[in-house]
Amino acid sequence: MAASSWHQGWDITDEEREVYRKRSQASSRAKAKAVRGEGRRPIHPINVPWLNPDDLMPQLASNGWRSLSLFSGGGGLDLGFDRAGFTHVASYDILPESGITLRNVRPEWTVFGGEQGDVTQVDWREYRGLVDIIHGGPPCQPFSVAGRQQGKEDSRDMFPEFIRAVLEIEPIAFVAENVTALVGKKFSSYLKEVVEHPLRQNYTLIQVILSAPSFGIPQMRKRVFFVGFRQEKMASNYQSPLPTHSWHHLPTDKVKPHVQLDLFSLLDPSETLQPCMGVREALGLPDIGFDTLSPTIRSSLTGPRHTTSVLSSVSAQKIWEKLQIWPNGVALNREQARLFVPDNGHFRLSVPDCAILQGFPESWSFDGAVYKALGQIGNAVPPPMAYRVAVSIAQALS
Repeated sequence: MAASSWHQGWDITDEEREVYRKRSQASSRAKAKAVRGEGRRPIHPINVPWLNPDDLMPQLASNGWRSLSLFSGGGGLDLGFDRAGFTHVASYDILPESGITLRNVRPEWTVFGGEQGDVTQVDWREYRGLVDIIHGGPPCQPFSVAGRQQGKEDSRDMFPEFIRAVLEIEPIAFVAENVTALVGKKFSSYLKEVVEHPLRQNYTLIQVILSAPSFGIPQMRKRVFFVGFRQEKMASNYQSPLPTHSWHHLPTDKVKPHVQLDLFSLLDPSETLQPCMGVREALGLPDIGFDTLSPTIRSSLTGPRHTTSVLSSVSAQKIWEKLQIWPNGVALNREQARLFVPDNGHFRLSVPDCAILQGFPESWSFDGAVYKALGQIGNAVPPPMAYRVAVSIAQALS
């Protein structure tokens, strides 16, 4: 997760900046008025979600393997590996709020946040012999469209630091997660030179692309995982996670010979797969005759402007409108969301609602202002997806 000091703002005129400032101030005044009970009369009851992400990742007994987390963010990988039976060694993230989030939800964990979580300042050799697997999601902004796709020219590119940790600690296995754009043509040279070349000397690498709905997460989100094993036998035993859920509107993935893909596209949805909930069902909202997957929840820390919106595109706006859900100006909690009625009368999302759509259970609360909380959520690996990756690795190691 990128530090706020790395945030790249818009290069706009003072007049344009003033427009955004006035719009933001007007929204803040309307929100304060609503919280005082002076806004429009609430029209939506406080929702009780029907989806419990804990059900998507049953707690497994300890498997004896020890995991170290880098770029921990809101803790998606951390939670997934924890519920899969891995023993937590430590978590590192440069965002102070992320450190506080993880300490609050797991007081027994060793967590380094803020300056202490700066991975560029750590001598990882101290962990040699104490860690079996390293997992982390180096900042995706250098490779995502929202982050301007500057690759290694982006100061937020931390993939070399993840690789340094792997080479210094020499774990049995590792997992690195990122946006699928990283395995596209634009970054093919980067992938070969920066990622594959230094690792292939000691590790067998496998690419796995997974879709969130295939694991019961009601959101259109696809991510690539780089799985590495120090022993070829373990790599040959590795099987990428099979889908547990199906959503009939999911597009068919195109199979590439050099990539192990989410096998949802190769299976005919049947009784063996559980149905993935849509957004409204997952959040416990009334039936309006239409439901579908959530558009990708964007991180409020990605892009040129910090925001409390999770809107990712113009096409996503159309989906949210059809769902009768307001994705802009996410509220801190459900009580405030109910009071702050959008002009169009749609249901306003809250931070806990966005967390559910990302696969975090209600018990996993996020520290910081709304935009900091949404940043942790939107940048996180959906925990149920991380859980299935963790289980697949444990099976290969056994």
